[in-house]
Amino acid sequence: MSRWLIGTLCAMFALFDPAAAVAQAGLVDPTRPPNVVDAGLPSEATPAGMQLQSVLIAPGRRIAVIDGRTVALGGRLGEAKIVRIDEASVTLLIGQEKQVLQLLPESAKKTVRRQARRTER
Repeated sequence: MSRWLIGTLCAMFALFDPAAAVAQAGLVDPTRPPNVVDAGLPSEATPAGMQLQSVLIAPGRRIAVIDGRTVALGGRLGEAKIVRIDEASVTLLIGQEKQVLQLLPESAKKTVRRQARRTER
């Protein structure tokens, strides 16, 4: 095979590279971990727009993922300090004001009651 043909084939593959097309289109990788922050996003989120995405509670540590950033209990997220992490909420202290972020809306929480099974003999 001639060098010209090899060069032409390489150029064609480079033009039709799907990864390059996705990167140019500005699409987000859905498999990317939540603690990776895009360079295009603002460095400090506004408290009103914060969204609680996940909570990890283990012996000796409590961690929350807020707007894609992992923050431990007592840590800071911009001007906000994390003062409490529960199973479904995180409490922030912004100046003297407390703000609670919910993991799930209240309407999504439902208590399930199981009925006792009747055993027939």
